[in-house]
Amino acid sequence: MKIALFGKNIYDSDRLFVAQLIENLKDKGAELSVFAGYADIAPDLFVSAIRFHDHETLCRFAPQIMLSIGGDGTMLDTLPLLLDSEIPVLGVNTGRLGFLSSVAKGSIESAVCDIMRGDYGVEKRTVLQLVSPDNVFSGNQFALNELAVLRRPELSLLSIKVFVDDVYLNTYWGDGILVATPTGSTAYSLSAGGPIITPNSNSIVITPMAAHTLTVRPVVMPDNSLIKIIVEGRGNQCVISLDSQTRPISTPTQLILKKAGFCINTIKIKDNDFFATIRNKLMWGKDNRN
Repeated sequence: MKIALFGKNIYDSDRLFVAQLIENLKDKGAELSVFAGYADIAPDLFVSAIRFHDHETLCRFAPQIMLSIGGDGTMLDTLPLLLDSEIPVLGVNTGRLGFLSSVAKGSIESAVCDIMRGDYGVEKRTVLQLVSPDNVFSGNQFALNELAVLRRPELSLLSIKVFVDDVYLNTYWGDGILVATPTGSTAYSLSAGGPIITPNSNSIVITPMAAHTLTVRPVVMPDNSLIKIIVEGRGNQCVISLDSQTRPISTPTQLILKKAGFCINTIKIKDNDFFATIRNKLMWGKDNRN
């Protein structure tokens, strides 16, 4: 089996784990490729692995799966490499919370066994595309979690008009707004009071950020909706982000957002379902009195 490895950092505390993971994969007959930037951090660990640099070189290697080693931020950074390749990705959590990177270091050996046997499922995750303006993020106009529109800290509140399929929804006065996928519903949107949405819900959520009107609430809608956002305010700039990509942009401005024409496939290991993940990560049912 061909397996691609992706990561951004190898901390001293994780070096032994990464070395053991590589040996485990090799012992089971895996042919490895590794993201060049990751390999350069510890080249001695990846001596026999083929390097890939971008979407094109990854597809040329044609792996059956990718392992993303790190936290959820690392998992998000696989998006510009995977795009429409349909290569499924498994997040190996060496970070903290890990909604996306759901396999812990202590469970990786059994997960590798399942993968090599083909004993796993695949979940399709919705991707958002910033259609307009089309030059803000140098061609990588996609997000697995969310698009965020935020005021600059030193400037006043934003006025954000939102239209859904050309029908006026609302004008939000506040710090900003989020448009999140089901995957992103457990990220920034959740911390802003948005709902948790299961990955297969075919929906997106618009979540206001510190709205000036207290009755404003998040709105869930079908993911085939075309979202138009008009950003105004007393200042002359705001900040927009697609996952970990962030750029300042002049206001007033208009953003058009839609569901991308492809999904990201994430690997689902048996007995590691979405509800178990949120129960574990959010400590539902735990006795926190001590």
